[in-house]
Amino acid sequence: MSTRHILIVEDEEDIQELVRYNLTREGYTTSVASTGEEGLKYGRSKQPDLIVLDLMLPGIDGLEVCRQLKKDSATESIPVVMLTAKGEESDIVAGLELGADDYVTKPFSPKVLVARLRAVLRRRGRPSQLEDSVIRIHDIEIHPQRHEVLVDGKQLRLTYTEFKLLQLLAGRPGLVFTRYQIVNGIRGEDYAVTDRSVDVQVVGLRKKLGDAGRYIETVRGVGYRFKD
Repeated sequence: MSTRHILIVEDEEDIQELVRYNLTREGYTTSVASTGEEGLKYGRSKQPDLIVLDLMLPGIDGLEVCRQLKKDSATESIPVVMLTAKGEESDIVAGLELGADDYVTKPFSPKVLVARLRAVLRRRGRPSQLEDSVIRIHDIEIHPQRHEVLVDGKQLRLTYTEFKLLQLLAGRPGLVFTRYQIVNGIRGEDYAVTDRSVDVQVVGLRKKLGDAGRYIETVRGVGYRFKD
């Protein structure tokens, strides 16, 4: 049974209780906050292992809570999973760009929520990939120092941008990257990568990866992630 501590920041009592009950049943320790101000206070004082954060909160909204948590050195490393109503794509993108790790849309399945939280905690528990570390995932090998990619042992010819895109996504499998984050992550001094060109780069990369291209998943309205 897990002893990890999860803070639930949610103002609707029925949802708050639903999340708390299911997490407690899975063995997690939980705390709850009903406002953005309480969420910030408890996040800083309790230092939870993960925060489930509703975006629509009285007082300080969820995006501002996320912003303040991520700019504070004491809380910036705490994973944040946003709870959001369907159709709030702009808020989802804004939250991810502020540093949130994932999102779950309402209404949601408690089992899916728990699985997503467990996946975020698992990813955060892995040692971080160093820039020059070899990445091995599924049937793909990425060798940054040699600028080489192998799929089923066969070498691929990738452009600089395609290589950096694959390295970025595969280095953090399961994590959703917005197009803006991808642009910032792969742009080099002599390479013009724009928000719109990311989609073109993904299409080209998938084609070169062949069957392995299916591991690059499109998150509609948000961006892309690499299947873990």
